[in-house]
Amino acid sequence: MAQVTLKGNPVQVEGELPKVLNIFPSVDTPTCATSVRKFNAQANDVANTVVLCISTDLPFAQARFCGSEGLENVKNLSDFRDSDFAVDYGVAIADGPLKGLTARAVVVLDENDNVLHSELVKEIAEEPNYDAALAVLK
Repeated sequence: MAQVTLKGNPVQVEGELPKVLNIFPSVDTPTCATSVRKFNAQANDVANTVVLCISTDLPFAQARFCGSEGLENVKNLSDFRDSDFAVDYGVAIADGPLKGLTARAVVVLDENDNVLHSELVKEIAEEPNYDAALAVLK
């Protein structure tokens, strides 16, 4: 929990921001799994950072993967039910073999939800630029 002040009086703020949104098609693919592992490891080194891993995987698959890998520094969110997130954030894959899944992207937000960095990875099979995403938080 963070603390700010209002006219000099302490006020507690719930939440841990800035957040890193790690968006990917499925945790069951090698590149997606690597991105979750790398952000998990690197989130330890950046204060006040929460990595949200968002995919269209079932929550059970996300939990299974993170549990078996011992990943504790990421939070999983599923867009499985209605894909509103994917459409609203411009990462809904509209055609091809991955139609209905989310494209690979990284969005870094500050404590006021201002976008500090965003990357829509041009090649889905490639990893995002971790250094660029985390550099804006340091």
